[in-house]
Amino acid sequence: MEALLASTFTVAIAEIGDKTQLLALILAARFKNKTAIILGILLSTLFNHFAAAWIGQWAINWVSPDLARYLVAASFFAIALWVLIPDKVDAEESRFYKMGPFLATFILFFIAEMGDKTQIATVVLAAKYDSLTMVVAGTTLGMLVANVPVVIAGHFSAEKLPMLWIHRGCAVLFALLGVATLLF
Repeated sequence: MEALLASTFTVAIAEIGDKTQLLALILAARFKNKTAIILGILLSTLFNHFAAAWIGQWAINWVSPDLARYLVAASFFAIALWVLIPDKVDAEESRFYKMGPFLATFILFFIAEMGDKTQIATVVLAAKYDSLTMVVAGTTLGMLVANVPVVIAGHFSAEKLPMLWIHRGCAVLFALLGVATLLF
């Protein structure tokens, strides 16, 4: 349960103001079929985060437990610094839009998530917790918690959120995860 809750909370917070959340806002403004957008986000995230979690669990088996602990903690500290840099997404017309809301969302989210903070966080969380299923379920749930409200209320502007404080809070969260990894 700890892996599920930590993964959900960590990714939901990290996703606020992230490029994929901005992409969700653009897709919600572009397409009327919100269900197709949400399903695209769900399936894209499941595929992407499963691969990321699998890599995290595979990689952690190649290093000693002590080195693994330091690598995971260092990764959390690096992500803490990374979230302080706000993301931007290009709002230009995409050739994927003509594929419809589901396929456009699926493809664009999958591409946008490659090397993204939340994907890297999934790798690190999977290395920390020995439960691939719970980490993938948690990170996917976290993505949905952060993105579904944006899709449903797509006409509201994310600029009304206190992004500086959200990014700082997220950085503190990742730093605390790094400290907890070192101590426990």
